[in-house]
Amino acid sequence: MPELNDKLCVVTGAASGIGRAICAAFVAEGARVILTDIDAVAGQAAADTIGCEFLELDVRREADWEALAEHAPQIDTMVNNAGVTGFEFSPGPHDPEHTSLADWRAVQAVNCDGTFLGCRYALRAMKARGEGSIINISSRSGLVGIPGAAAYAASKAAIRNHSKSVALYAAQQGWRIRCNSIHPAAILTPIWEPMLGDGPDREARMAALVADTPLKRFGTVEEVAALAVFLASSKSAYMTGTELTLDGGLLAGSAASPG
Repeated sequence: MPELNDKLCVVTGAASGIGRAICAAFVAEGARVILTDIDAVAGQAAADTIGCEFLELDVRREADWEALAEHAPQIDTMVNNAGVTGFEFSPGPHDPEHTSLADWRAVQAVNCDGTFLGCRYALRAMKARGEGSIINISSRSGLVGIPGAAAYAASKAAIRNHSKSVALYAAQQGWRIRCNSIHPAAILTPIWEPMLGDGPDREARMAALVADTPLKRFGTVEEVAALAVFLASSKSAYMTGTELTLDGGLLAGSAASPG
């Protein structure tokens, strides 16, 4: 039997990249999926291709979450994937000294407020049955400092910590509602395309960007989706408040051998 047979799963920011891959993997495992995104055109196209439902959702807007709660008052899995780096709408700088307050708040609104609202919705949508899985997509940047992307790193660290608070709160209530976070590093998504280009030096650019990664390659969206399937399934029933890092060994330490 498929891992997620007939479970209802909601995934945010899923018109492309990691979110889209998670939706596809969930559908392949028998789940009923609501794919959400702020981009209605791209979101609907992705949902049509995957074979799931689409609902327009701006994770920053409480009213949008209330509309989702009316549409899907009970769910089994919530994936808070929607996120921004800040560079999408501002060239920066994004370092601790020069980041504008507006740029800082724009990143926190999507990444922190969106995840907070998503977790709150999920708890309310799961507590009647007393079970479910909340999966928050953080980042390697939530585990280490990133001087050139201070707002992004801070927001992803907040997601990591809030996931643990949600996990402990649910356990205190006696619910079998689990909350875990996934921390991807360099995953090959459309966000990298401007840096990679499509010229003859594309492969060299890719190699340079992952030169410090012990496994010397980008991760794939399918590899992130596989972790999400595991966390949504009964196979991870004893895991809550934990973090799964998918970084090709980057945070394991130095790959260099002592001289």
